[in-house]
Amino acid sequence: MLKQWVGKGVWWAIAGLGTAAVAQIALSRGETLNALWLIAAAACIYMIAYRFYAAWIAASVLAIDATRATPAERLDNGRDFVPTHRWVVFGHHFAAIAGPGPLVGPTLAAQFGYLPGTLWLLIGAVLGGAVQDMVTLFLSTRREGRSLGQMARDEIGDIGGTAALIGTFMIMIILIAVLGLVVVNAMKHSPWGTATVAATIPIAMLIGIYMRFIRPGRVLEASVLGVGLLLASVVWGGWVDQQPALAAWFDHEGLPLAFCIIAYGFAAAVFPVWLLLAPRDYLSTFMKLGTVLLLAIAIVWLRPEMHMPAITPFIDGSGPIFGGKLFPFVFITIACGAISGFHALVASGTTPKLISSEGDIRMIGYGAMLLESFVAVMAMIAATVLEPGVYFAINSPAGMVGKEALDAVNTISQWGYSVTVTQMQELANAMGESSLFARTGGAPSLAVGMASLLGTVFGKHLLALWYHFAIMFEAIFILTTLDAGTRVGRFMLQDMLGNLHPQLGKTSYLPSVILTSALVVAGWGYFLYIGVIDPNGGVNILWPLFGIANQMLAAIALSVATGVLIKSGKLRFAWVTGLPLLWLLIITSTAAFEKLTSSDVRVGFFAAANDLALKLSNGLLPPEKAAVAPQLIFNQQLDAWLTVFFVCMLWLVVADMLRVSVRVLRGLPVKPLTEHPYVATRLSSITHR
Repeated sequence: MLKQWVGKGVWWAIAGLGTAAVAQIALSRGETLNALWLIAAAACIYMIAYRFYAAWIAASVLAIDATRATPAERLDNGRDFVPTHRWVVFGHHFAAIAGPGPLVGPTLAAQFGYLPGTLWLLIGAVLGGAVQDMVTLFLSTRREGRSLGQMARDEIGDIGGTAALIGTFMIMIILIAVLGLVVVNAMKHSPWGTATVAATIPIAMLIGIYMRFIRPGRVLEASVLGVGLLLASVVWGGWVDQQPALAAWFDHEGLPLAFCIIAYGFAAAVFPVWLLLAPRDYLSTFMKLGTVLLLAIAIVWLRPEMHMPAITPFIDGSGPIFGGKLFPFVFITIACGAISGFHALVASGTTPKLISSEGDIRMIGYGAMLLESFVAVMAMIAATVLEPGVYFAINSPAGMVGKEALDAVNTISQWGYSVTVTQMQELANAMGESSLFARTGGAPSLAVGMASLLGTVFGKHLLALWYHFAIMFEAIFILTTLDAGTRVGRFMLQDMLGNLHPQLGKTSYLPSVILTSALVVAGWGYFLYIGVIDPNGGVNILWPLFGIANQMLAAIALSVATGVLIKSGKLRFAWVTGLPLLWLLIITSTAAFEKLTSSDVRVGFFAAANDLALKLSNGLLPPEKAAVAPQLIFNQQLDAWLTVFFVCMLWLVVADMLRVSVRVLRGLPVKPLTEHPYVATRLSSITHR
């Protein structure tokens, strides 16, 4: 009895602290807010959500059964289906889902102030993102580890399923392109950063060879060696930066770097998984979790004040980093960290083939998403503890504030955020960079914020080292998702082509591997190219499309989940996935409508294309912009029609789901559930725990 009362008291205390923290965040106006309130709010909300809401969904809605054999056990082949320890699966799943979104999205959304993005992170993750991840993982685990598109075809219908299959693949192309753009913008004219990131590729390959041939089974040795080499690569990059002859090899414009990223993506899709993809995934997990822990320690130790106001004047859509009003664009700018459709591809891809017990689904599906959201909260803190003038100087494209440093600081100062050329130059020198102006994409400003926090706690004289460590940390986050996404895209394309020619559907057939890898890389490589040549840094063109596409993919996943719940006779629980689905339909459809019809050239795709075409025909563009104007006009129009395509695919899936649901409620025949019959597990608890 006493233990129960103590337990209840602890949870009431956590609830009280969380309520006080959220109230402090929401109501503070006119004074700076201590970042610890954000950490406290996030920690308390996530703990309560995991302990109670996730547990209720697992037990009552999904009826998770730990005695039931999983596909990893029943189909164990030592290659794709392998019963794996729960913490290893958790690490794999977190490494795969944690791309640039939780880092870049909150950083970009900080132009609205810290309040809107933080509230969306806290609410969206608990009620939307983590629910989507856990339910999708559960459904795939019960269906032989099938992909999201295949489950849509099996459970909803051929029309909605085909739309989901095609839409999912096309959305994947856009997502990977944006990942590459963020990396390119972080490495542009940064010999230190480029050399460090480049070194991580041979390091990963070395560890792959080490674990497969040199010292098989010596995982601890390989881990220590790999992490040590990654840390040494940061120091090596600094040495390269000090050698003019060597630095020239790594000092490039965006376009050459984009081609390098494209070549890397092709290699990652074609090379054996043990050579590059697996060791990079494995090593990145250590780096990700270790850096997140260091950053959390730094924030708790320093208790920094948030210098960005709670809400800025840019909520009206006039923001310099990207156009669009607070609603709906804060909800599509912050995708990962709140809710991300990409996670559904992982939750119905590799992860369900590794889980050895259904009892682990809650921890891996719901828990990993909460951890990613916590990363996003810390990214918001790292961005907003910067002086607003510095934040906008780094993230505002030259096309908005001017190419010259003096023009940029004058423009930003007119917005009411003080910054000077000297201040920016001193900051660049401290970070080991020649300039930090117009370093769009979110990654550089996040690295500056992280370096400032980590440097203050662990050595301020090493700011440059911390900055480039942060760049490497971000690049590892992103490249892990980029190479995994490219490989998943290759599998998806092979599945589709296999319907035309069975040989093309075989993942071991080398001509098919090369052909499909080349097609996937060519697809996202083109969008990466148009982002790089964009004078405004590509963010304004690609990030809204990225956000809309990602949230539409999440809506497709939630549509499938809602349809399955209704078919399973669980109509009373359909709101669990139905409410976040409804919200996503509202924000994605509204955002798509604005991107298609807005007359604001910084928001509307067609408006931007028409404005640029008019300026080009009247000779009002400078020569360098006129040279790429036809390509930019075509790209804006292409983005618009892609948005139309994605909206159509989404609503086809939703309409088919509603059709099936109505038939179920009316007692009419529908496709039978494809859930595999119950088979008792033979694995002991020690095996999977």
